[in-house]
Amino acid sequence: MALLENMRIFVRVVELGSLSAAGRNLRMSPAMVSHRIQQLEAHLGVRLLNRTTRQLQATETGLDYYQSCLEVLEAVERAHSGIAAGSGVPSGSIRVTAPLGFGRRVLAPLVPDFCAAHPLVELRLRLSDHLLDLLREAVDVAVRMAVLKDSSFVVRKIADVRRVLVASPAYLSAHGRPAKPSDLSAHNCLLLRFPGTQQYQWTLLDGGEPVKAPVSGRFDADDGDVLTGWALDGRGVALKPLWEVADHIRSGALVPLLPDHPPEPITLAVLYPHRALVPAKVRAFADHMIPHIRASLTDLSPDALI
Repeated sequence: MALLENMRIFVRVVELGSLSAAGRNLRMSPAMVSHRIQQLEAHLGVRLLNRTTRQLQATETGLDYYQSCLEVLEAVERAHSGIAAGSGVPSGSIRVTAPLGFGRRVLAPLVPDFCAAHPLVELRLRLSDHLLDLLREAVDVAVRMAVLKDSSFVVRKIADVRRVLVASPAYLSAHGRPAKPSDLSAHNCLLLRFPGTQQYQWTLLDGGEPVKAPVSGRFDADDGDVLTGWALDGRGVALKPLWEVADHIRSGALVPLLPDHPPEPITLAVLYPHRALVPAKVRAFADHMIPHIRASLTDLSPDALI
C-alpha cells in the first residue's frame, strides 16, 4: 500500500508541476511529498524528477513511469469499484467541487445526511467559482452551474436555473432603470471574473432568442457573493441565479430588471469523468444529491417570485 500511495503522490507532482502544489492538493507538507518521492526513487533505483530552485520536471524515465502509474492506479480503482459495486457499499474518499454560493447554501447542508447514509465514504468539499480542471485537480465529482459544452464527462442534469438582472432601489434612483438590453452599456455592471476568463457581455433572451448585451463596470470579483453585496450596497447591476437573490427580491432590497429580456438560463448538473465502471461512491453521491438539490432549489426560488 505504501508503494501505491507513493505512486499516487508522484502522479500528482507530475500533473501539478511542483511539490508544494501536490502537497496542497493531497493535504501534505512539501517536505513529506519530497520524502515520499525520494522513497519511490530509492525503491526503483532511478531518478524520476529533475529538481532546480525554480523548476521541477520529470525525467524521460519519469515520464514513462508516470504513464505506467496511471494504468496501475486506474486498474486499482476499477478493482475497488467493482468490489464496492458488488457489495453495494460505497466506500473511500470522494473529492467534490461546486460554486461558492451554491456550495454554502445548498450543497453543504446536504453533506451530513449523505455521509450518514454512506458511513464508509469520506467527502472532501472544495468550493470555488473557478471552473476547476477535474482531471488535473483529481476531482471525482463537480456540481457545475454553467452553459455546458460537449465534453468527455458524464453529465447528469439537475435543473435549468433561472437567472435575473438586479439592482438596488438606491442605484436605480441615482442612475435610472434600463429599458432594453442595449441600455446596460450605460450602467455599472458587476462582473464575475477570475484568471483566464473575461466577461464582456451578458446573454439575454428576446422572444426566446439569445441577444448579446455588451457590459462593463468598475467592479469585478471572483466570488459571486461579493457581487451580491455590491448590488445590495447600490454599486451597480448584477446578473444572478434567481434562487441566490430570492430573499433580497422578496424584501425589496433588490429589484428585478428587464423582465421581458431575462438572462439565458444556465444548466445545473453533476459531472464526473467518463469511465467504463463508475466508482460506487460517485454514483451514490449523484443519486443522493440530485433529488435533494432539486427540492432545495424549488424552495429557494418559487416561480411566482418575479
